[in-house]
Amino acid sequence: MSQDLSMSRSGDEKRQGTPNDVIRGEEEGREKEESKSSLENGDIDTVPPPDNTGAATAEPPSEQPEADGQPPIYSVFTSREKAGIVLGVAVAAFFSPLTAMIYLPAINALADEFHVSVSDINLTITTYMIFQGLTPMLVGSFADSAGRRPAYGVCAAVYVGANVGCALAPSYGALLALRMVQSAGSSATVALCQAVVADVATAAERGAYVGFTTLPILLAPALGPVLGGILAQHAGWRAIFWLLAAAAAALALVLAAVLPETCREIVADGSRRPPPAYRTLWQVARDARARRRAARRDNALPPALTPADAPAPTARPARRKFDALKSLTILLEREIFLLLAFGSVVLAGFYCVVTALPPQLAAGYGYDDTTVGLLYLPMAGGSAAAALLNGRLMNWNYRRHCRLRGVAYDRRRQQDLAGLPIERARLEVGAPLLGAAAAALPAWGWALERRAHPAALCALLFLLGWALVGFNNTANALLVDVNPGSAGAATASGNLARCLVGAAATAAIGPLIAAVGVGWAFTLLAALYVAASPMLFLVLRNGVRWREEKRRRELAREERRGGSGCGGGTG
Repeated sequence: MSQDLSMSRSGDEKRQGTPNDVIRGEEEGREKEESKSSLENGDIDTVPPPDNTGAATAEPPSEQPEADGQPPIYSVFTSREKAGIVLGVAVAAFFSPLTAMIYLPAINALADEFHVSVSDINLTITTYMIFQGLTPMLVGSFADSAGRRPAYGVCAAVYVGANVGCALAPSYGALLALRMVQSAGSSATVALCQAVVADVATAAERGAYVGFTTLPILLAPALGPVLGGILAQHAGWRAIFWLLAAAAAALALVLAAVLPETCREIVADGSRRPPPAYRTLWQVARDARARRRAARRDNALPPALTPADAPAPTARPARRKFDALKSLTILLEREIFLLLAFGSVVLAGFYCVVTALPPQLAAGYGYDDTTVGLLYLPMAGGSAAAALLNGRLMNWNYRRHCRLRGVAYDRRRQQDLAGLPIERARLEVGAPLLGAAAAALPAWGWALERRAHPAALCALLFLLGWALVGFNNTANALLVDVNPGSAGAATASGNLARCLVGAAATAAIGPLIAAVGVGWAFTLLAALYVAASPMLFLVLRNGVRWREEKRRRELAREERRGGSGCGGGTG
């Protein structure tokens, strides 16, 4: 009788397979479907490696051996998932510039409320910009080592709490301090946004995503003053902070529910299961549902061995040491310093235009605050055009340089950029935009000086938004390209440079216009572009060599570390 039961059980196992066989079969089926979908969507231009259906074990894409010398697929997220992730973090990054711009219409009301001068209220703007440049240095490095979701959680908690405090601020001193905390909570989201793009997108497809991430950031100058003026006039200045707190809290809940951890130190290409603390609420709920189904299906098997939808084992993430000075180290490298110095000068033109716009339109055309706010929209439209078109141009030019050098182009895999002139691939798109900006700035200044027709002003604002924002997109993409693995710290270093130069430009443009007139002021700014352009030429000429020298220094440093740690061996 026992022999019959044994033979029956053996036959059942042969027909049904063991639990591990079922898991393996379903994983292989999913991999086949993903490979087929990738080919149908045109995600790769190279032939995929053969499917090892008969292999003893089925490895995730990140663990499969390289085929024909090809690196593994960079990210397992689909194109739609990448778009959703980038959209979520871009909306989060929108809060940093929005918080700065929505506050401006309430300056006079705040001065009256706390019985201080307008200059004292302006100090809250200055301190906000200082913290806007400094805070991402710490948060960016923290996110590179500890993960993106913990960084977003800390930023959201600080920002929401600071907005509630500002809404309830009883004195000017409290408002000044809370504005610093508010800046600390919101400003790091810009650096985190670019870091997430670097996590999920290769250099070949990064151009389009970087363009979209800057779009919400640059829409804030158009929407913030209008929204702030309406709230300050009809609901009081405290309503501004209540609105920001409520909107940020709602977005934080959405991101906590659906935004996955993307830090490659934690999840690699996205196929590594994150620890429980890093999982989204949706992942936690899905895991709980899977365990319940597994328990109902076969109580004899523990959830970890249940087939089909049981979660994969959690791998212990490799942690990078937190380096608070990483952003400064990156900023002082030759290529990065020149790129950010020149990029900051270019972006200073954007700050000068948006700062000079309200007083010039009010004095020369007699426009009210609402009309002035609406005239920011052409610049926002140019920014949108830059995001839509220039990203595609960057991807096209990258593909062109790969073809010229006989490098296999595959946007699903991160290619080795050691011998590829990525500087040319990016800046060849940005250089014409720089020329357009240098021509449009004097035209804009003299149009204001001569009281040109508003249609001419709108056309020039559209061109300036396109040119200035488009060049900034190319600089951001290149900054991430040449700093693989440290995207958060690299973007934070760029944010520091641009905020400091932008703060100086915002403070200087008013006195400069008063001294020489608006036409000559923007002509001098365009001349500054031309005078600083040799920095860009040095990056184009020496970028590949500098990156190779940096790579050799890092290798030598790692060898010395390995030798000291292994008793003088090579490690």
